[in-house]
Amino acid sequence: MVEFVAVAKALKQDPVKGFARFARGQAHAARTEGRVTDEQLLAEVEDILRTMPPQASLLNSDPSSFQWLGRAVAVVAAWNPMRGPAAEGYAHMVQDGMGMAHDKGFNSLMVLLHQVQSDLRMKTVGPVSIAVGSGAVFHYFDSLRKLIEEASKDILFVDPYLDSDFVSRYLSHARRGVEIRLLTGIHKKWLDTLVPAAALFAKQRGAQVAIKTSDQLHDRYLIVDFARAYQSGASFKDGAKTASTVISQVTDAFEAVRKTYEDLWAKATVMPI
Repeated sequence: MVEFVAVAKALKQDPVKGFARFARGQAHAARTEGRVTDEQLLAEVEDILRTMPPQASLLNSDPSSFQWLGRAVAVVAAWNPMRGPAAEGYAHMVQDGMGMAHDKGFNSLMVLLHQVQSDLRMKTVGPVSIAVGSGAVFHYFDSLRKLIEEASKDILFVDPYLDSDFVSRYLSHARRGVEIRLLTGIHKKWLDTLVPAAALFAKQRGAQVAIKTSDQLHDRYLIVDFARAYQSGASFKDGAKTASTVISQVTDAFEAVRKTYEDLWAKATVMPI
C-alpha cells in the first residue's frame, strides 16, 4: 500500500519517474519470484526496441512516451538492478533535456538497451549465425530484413557491389528516422544504378541516405546502431542466388570491425544524391 501511494504521487509529480518506478517495481518483483526468464526479458527488450517512437516524439508529454520510457527503464532494472538508476537518469534527460542533453540521454539509453539485448542473446540463443542454402534467396532476404528492422538510429551497409536492386529490396525496411549509410566500391557499373535509385528512395520516403565510395572494400558488413555488426558471406544483392552463404554476428572482433569501417567511412568519397 505504501509503495502504491508512492507510485501514485510520483505519477502526479513526474510522469516519467512514476511510470518508471511502477514498471521497475513490477519487473523486479517478477524477476525475484522467478516469473521472468532471460528468454522473456530478451523478448521484452526486443519489443521495446522494435516499437520505439521517433526520437523527437519522446519530448512530448503524452502517455505513450512516458509508457515507452518506463518500459525501457524497467527492462534494464530487471536485467541488472544496479543499472536501473542510470536508465532512469537517461530517460529524464530524454524528456527534460534540450539539444545536446536530450541527444546524450537518448544515445546513452539506446546503447544500454542494446547492451541488455546483446547480453541476453549471449545467454539464451547465442550470437546470430544464419546458414542459407544455395537458391534460398527468400531466406537470405528475410534474415537480413529482420536485422535491418532492428536499427533505431543508424545503419551502415558495407558492400563493394551495391546497386539499384539492393535499394528496392532492402532500404524500405529501415525504420523511419534511421540514418542509412551506404559504403560501396568505385565500380561505375554499380554506381550508375545505385545513386539514382537511392536518390529517388530518399526523396519519396523523406529518408536520410548517404553514399560514399572506397577502393579498400572486400567484405560485406551490416552495422546496426553502432552496437552490433553482422558479416555476410555474399553480396547483399546476390545473397544465396547461386551458392550457399552465412550471415554471422561479429562478437569478439566487433569493436575492431566497427572502428575499421567508421574510419573508412570518414575517409571515403562522398557521392552526391
